[in-house]
Amino acid sequence: MKRVDKINYYLDIAETVLERGTCLRRKFGCAIIKNDEVISTGYAGAPRGRKNCCDLNYCAREKLNIPRGERYEMCRSVHAEQNAIISASRKDLIDSNLFLVGKDSKTLEYVENAMPCILCKRFIINAGIKKVYIRQNKQDYVVVDVEDWINNDESLEGVFGY
Repeated sequence: MKRVDKINYYLDIAETVLERGTCLRRKFGCAIIKNDEVISTGYAGAPRGRKNCCDLNYCAREKLNIPRGERYEMCRSVHAEQNAIISASRKDLIDSNLFLVGKDSKTLEYVENAMPCILCKRFIINAGIKKVYIRQNKQDYVVVDVEDWINNDESLEGVFGY
C-alpha cells in the first residue's frame, strides 16, 4: 500500500482547513505541526463576530483594485497563518513547522507563487516557527527556512507584494 508522505499529509490537512475560508479572492488554510502533532490550524476570515466578505458579497481590496500583496490593512480577514498562531501557545510554536495552502476562491486553482504576506512573515518569525511548507500543486511544495526571512529583511528594501 502506497501512503502519502508526511509533508503532503500535513499540506492536505491545511487544504481541508481552507474550505472554511471566507475570502472572496483567495482561500488559505494553515496547519502548524510539531513533533508529528497538530498544534493548531487557521483559515482566512473576518475577526470573530464580524461579517465575512462572503456574507457581505464584496471584497474591499477588490473594490479598490488593490494588487496582491499590498495594503492588507484594507482586508477584513485575519490571515490563516495569523489565526493559527494566535490559537496556540508560543512554547508549542517554537521549532514547529507551518503548512500553508492557498486556492483562488473562484477557480479553485492553487495560488501561484503563494507566500505569506510581509505581516504574516513577522508573526511567523516571532512565533519561533522553524520552517514553512507551501503547496504549489497537489504533489509539489516549496520549503522556506524562516531564518532566511530574518537574514534577508525585505522590509529594509521597501519591497511590496510577492
